[in-house]
Amino acid sequence: MRVLFFYENRFFLPRLIWPVLLVLLLAPLYMKAQGTDASDPSPLKFPVPRGIANQLFYLQRDPNTNTIIYELNVGKSGDPDEQQPVLAYWIRYGEDGKKQELSYIQRKFAYGIQSRQLGKDHYELRFVSHKKLPLYLQRSGPDKKFHIYATVNDKRVQIERIFVRIVGGSFWLPNVRYVEITGFNAETNDPVTERIKV
Repeated sequence: MRVLFFYENRFFLPRLIWPVLLVLLLAPLYMKAQGTDASDPSPLKFPVPRGIANQLFYLQRDPNTNTIIYELNVGKSGDPDEQQPVLAYWIRYGEDGKKQELSYIQRKFAYGIQSRQLGKDHYELRFVSHKKLPLYLQRSGPDKKFHIYATVNDKRVQIERIFVRIVGGSFWLPNVRYVEITGFNAETNDPVTERIKV
């Protein structure tokens, strides 16, 4: 068997391990962010997803380039689906870039998103495995498009990418070196990269 962040094979793990794994990876978002730090980059060259209509952000992690896309789920009216405003799926770059749905376990215990409508064009989102970190889906004033926002190191960030650096470890406890959030400062629109050491 392989752990969730090493490979995305469809293995069954006890229900409680999935939240523990994602907490280990995302809990540092509540710690003081370290800011931009170029040391210890991944040895992999990750592709940047392009041409995906309604893409909100994407998640990448070692040890392969397969990428999870988080996409706005719009209905015929062009508005977000109120029950499921965000869709998550793989782009398997290691397999000719084919699109693949998340497995049931990945969707329900790891990478899936739960949503709650707060108002028109405003949703609170949480990873199913780490409910302490709120993300917000909102229509932006300047470009009138939907984006995902979170507060990282006292800054409101429009998230474009989340990267999890993993170097070895074990099945139950991967060695997570850091989590890196890339996007834009929501107030100044300046590019932002925040690295959180684990």
